[in-house]
Amino acid sequence: MAGEQVLIVEDNERSMKLFRDVLEASGYRTLQASSGLHAVELAVEHAPDVVLMDVQLPDVDGLETLRRLRADERTASLSVLALTAQAMHGDRERFLSAGFDGYLSKPVDVLELVGAVRRHCDGCSGSAAKSTELRETTG
Repeated sequence: MAGEQVLIVEDNERSMKLFRDVLEASGYRTLQASSGLHAVELAVEHAPDVVLMDVQLPDVDGLETLRRLRADERTASLSVLALTAQAMHGDRERFLSAGFDGYLSKPVDVLELVGAVRRHCDGCSGSAAKSTELRETTG
């Protein structure tokens, strides 16, 4: 790990602080958005290595935000993990089939959170550089 960047999309201030503090203490750089629209803007601008996406957001929900990220060639390949209190039987499969790359149920186990981010950062090495390169050639 070399200071990979994680975009945290969470509208609950306490949860945001917990996720940010845990990830920064683990060596990650973070960006924070409390709405789906802001998350899309930050993802386009910064091309983070991983996006942690709350599913229930105040403007557009996490599923619609994911659709917008996937529809834009600059952000289509980002790793996006669903963060949700929806932890009923079948929810994991529903979110993965909707296009999320991973699923974490709330309350989030911090070791599981760091492990999931680490796995997705290891699996996407170079995607942020590619996205930045694409942004530079198209923007």
